[in-house]
Amino acid sequence: MTNQKDVEIRCFSFLKKVCDERGLSFPFYHSLEKECSASDLAKTLGLPLNMIEAVFVNGLASSLEDGWVKPGDRVAFIPPGTPGPYRALLGMVKLPSN
Repeated sequence: MTNQKDVEIRCFSFLKKVCDERGLSFPFYHSLEKECSASDLAKTLGLPLNMIEAVFVNGLASSLEDGWVKPGDRVAFIPPGTPGPYRALLGMVKLPSN
């Protein structure tokens, strides 16, 4: 059962294997008392920061440092290696402006 303070968390690829080894479900939930950076959340969860390239918070891509998570948000941690064209489409890299 989840409550309003729970953050829904999904981890993909190598990160999912880390969660599987820890017996975490997909998705899993973490109670959050107040807003924090995605980086701080990853540290609290014990996720290896060097294995996280981007984070999605409620469907919007950002870096670990720029992503902010509030109680009730949905979060997905994405490892390096997402196929090239999808990186731009998902907002993980900025396209050059002309």
